[in-house]
Amino acid sequence: MRVIGLISGTSVDGIDAVLVELQGRELDLRVQVLNFCTVPYPPELRQQILAVCAAEPLTMAAWSELDDAIATAFATAALTVQTGYPPAQLIGSHGQTVFHRPPTGDRLGHSVQLGRGELIAHRTGIPTVSNFRAQDIALGGQGAPLVPRVDWCLLGHPQEYRCIQNIGGIGNVAYLLPQQQDQSGNHVLGWDTGPGNVLLDLAVSYFSAGQQRYDADGHWARQGHVCEALVVQWLSHPFFSAPPPKSTGRELFGWLFWQQCLEQATALGLKPADVLATLTEFTARSIAQSYERFLPRRPDRVLLCGGGAHNGFLQERLRLHLGEIPVETTAVVGVPVDAKEAIAFAVLAYWQQLGIPGNVPQVTGAHHAVPLGQYWQSVRV
Repeated sequence: MRVIGLISGTSVDGIDAVLVELQGRELDLRVQVLNFCTVPYPPELRQQILAVCAAEPLTMAAWSELDDAIATAFATAALTVQTGYPPAQLIGSHGQTVFHRPPTGDRLGHSVQLGRGELIAHRTGIPTVSNFRAQDIALGGQGAPLVPRVDWCLLGHPQEYRCIQNIGGIGNVAYLLPQQQDQSGNHVLGWDTGPGNVLLDLAVSYFSAGQQRYDADGHWARQGHVCEALVVQWLSHPFFSAPPPKSTGRELFGWLFWQQCLEQATALGLKPADVLATLTEFTARSIAQSYERFLPRRPDRVLLCGGGAHNGFLQERLRLHLGEIPVETTAVVGVPVDAKEAIAFAVLAYWQQLGIPGNVPQVTGAHHAVPLGQYWQSVRV
């Protein structure tokens, strides 16, 4: 089956779109990447999304317009990625997360992804699966992370213990036992590790007066000095000591957290490069610390994906804190770094059609596994 996967992460960089040919079911799942592209948001739309993520209020009419604008952008990305190829038979669209609240006590979690699937199906003429997090949340889960079961199928190894570390706006990990020991995927672990690129991107935008959106290869941060006192202080946040299942987003590690970091760094007289070096260290150490706290054993290998996999300085700091554990990218085992998350939602949509569960209860906290997503039929246009 030819399936398009679409996602825009918490960095709000643009829409990642992948066209894949899928065969098989789970451990026999085969993925052939036919095409991949990233379609930037129009600047005005990106600013609207970032404002909503920073809790700017909207009227319901404005909210509806934003939802439709995002869906239209996703539909455009879907049509773009399949240009020159036979039409896709299905779309799996994660949408754009603008709000995420994990469950607490007896209160269900709540996660909002804009870019409604019914409009994508209408604009593209391709049946679309969207709203992937809702079913897991209805079963008491976090609704995140949802990719670990896909990671188990695509990136597991017969003998190796592996961590698949996504470093998008927010970081998340999937811990995979050797497939010879876990042939059902029932022992996969995973959780959000904390901030990935989100604080770094906010800092770069601030210090460059909006001229840069990210620290390419960590070049700017590499010129600075780490403030150990601030790293220790930031790592004392309760999120990092809370046990999984757990998830987070810009609500916790976004604009307000960045403002606190900036005030503290300014009070200590840190230069912009020092702030970036300290935030990079904070991200790397939050990942390494979560492994030490919550993994049943150290992995044999760590595979990185997401935008942070391109940050050489961040990789260096992570390698330092993980010691002798090899740190590579998913590209070395055949899964493109930038396309990996979009591939995952193509797979989840494919599984939804086959009735295969996509969530992992011990990862999200849901009561049981279930196929994910809401299906929208369409008339071919």
